Amino acid sequence: MRGKRDREVVIMEQVEIIGAGSEGLAVAKPDQKVIFVPFAAPGDVVDLQVIKRKKNFFEGKILKIHSYSTERVTPECSHFGVCGGCKWQHLAYEHQLKYKQQQVKDNFERIGKFPHPEIRTIKGSSQQYYYRNKLEYTFSNRRWLTTKPVAGFEMQENMNALGFHLPGMFDRILDIDHCYLQQEPSNKIRLAIRDYALANSLSFYDARANEGLLRNLIVRTATDQQLMVILVVYEANDHILKGLLPFIAEQFSEISSLMYVENSKKNDQISDLEVKHFKGESFLMGRMQSPVEGTPDLQFRIGPVSFYQTNALQAELLYRIAFDFAGFKGDELVYDLYTGTGTIALYISRAVRQVVGIEYVAEAVKDAEMNATLNDISNVTFVAGDMAKVLTDALVLEKGHPDVIITDPPRAGMHPSVIEQLLKIRAAKIVYVSCNPATQARDIAMLSEAYEVTDVQPVDMFPQTHHVENVVLLKLKTEETGHDVESGFVVEEFSGLEV
Repeated sequence: MRGKRDREVVIMEQVEIIGAGSEGLAVAKPDQKVIFVPFAAPGDVVDLQVIKRKKNFFEGKILKIHSYSTERVTPECSHFGVCGGCKWQHLAYEHQLKYKQQQVKDNFERIGKFPHPEIRTIKGSSQQYYYRNKLEYTFSNRRWLTTKPVAGFEMQENMNALGFHLPGMFDRILDIDHCYLQQEPSNKIRLAIRDYALANSLSFYDARANEGLLRNLIVRTATDQQLMVILVVYEANDHILKGLLPFIAEQFSEISSLMYVENSKKNDQISDLEVKHFKGESFLMGRMQSPVEGTPDLQFRIGPVSFYQTNALQAELLYRIAFDFAGFKGDELVYDLYTGTGTIALYISRAVRQVVGIEYVAEAVKDAEMNATLNDISNVTFVAGDMAKVLTDALVLEKGHPDVIITDPPRAGMHPSVIEQLLKIRAAKIVYVSCNPATQARDIAMLSEAYEVTDVQPVDMFPQTHHVENVVLLKLKTEETGHDVESGFVVEEFSGLEV
């Protein structure tokens, strides 16, 4: 290793990458110094430059690869190494799965430190590319230059871009030629719109000045080849209403729903704005096979801002695992926490007596109620409100004591007050679905005073990334006094309630 003082370049030579770390970064440990490195593979031997110094670790970038890991493959995408979306494309898929499985194990042992059975082998995805049903692209007048300008370069080159944000850069966009995450005609639509905008001198958004006509492009797909396109613009002037939107409709007759949004705010959030209809339907229809034999498939109405799992095939597998873990007998009252648009609640509803879904976003609850009506399901009720404030003794008194609780929180996990209430309710079973094994492990550690982990199943929802979903079954410990574990009946606090 050769290093210089602060503010000077620090180079580390012939460093072996020894593992896969958090957030898709690889790990090296020269001279007991932990260094996180993007786009490296365990087994690589590299020269590194330190780019950030933290208290307990460094961040580095690869300068040269001396020998390549046997776990490497050639990335499909030409944007790999710049775009931050698919950081593990250079790892063979079997190794991606191995490190995702290890991620769950490490979080449970290092953060959770609770007893658990052997973790089941991760369920991989049959589609490693083109699996997403939603992508959002951004227009920008500040394109990221992937090659360094030569001496004397003048900013005369077209700097407009339609693509993805660079990691950590709010105003820099990588212009995308081909994305391998969503099936066609997603790429064709994006490229046609970009070319039309350039040919007709439509202005691309300037995030610093909050000006520019074109802002975002959202492409959504669903079963039966349905296709929704949402164009987000600063204002819907004649260039949009009489030019670009008719062009999109004419060029892509397969679009079943064409919408637009006017957004003059300084952020890209559109859930609080009116989505205006231009052509076709105002929604898509998603479908899932019912887990209850002999009942019809479930249908889900997907609006322009509705939440729906972006990998529908793996989502159905994920929900089936949660369903099987719960082991329903048919007479259960189930609470579905963080229910979103009610997908899990409706998925399990035909196998239980009653489901209560709780969700913070009021608009999502409206979608959930609409989907319940669409599927002729009447044994599900939804409650809107902050989970920490809604999941109370009063709610349990009103709705009844749950036999099973299913919880699928955001990446941040559950609020401590929600965990406190779960410990107070003491349902017989909790099925915890998580997109972040680290916060899941933290939450389960707090629940472990009353619950034991009896089953763990990781699921890969997002190939080519480090993200992993995990389903855990927790059962009330049998030594808990005053509780009938089979029924979930809590003698001290809920005596007399119907269960």
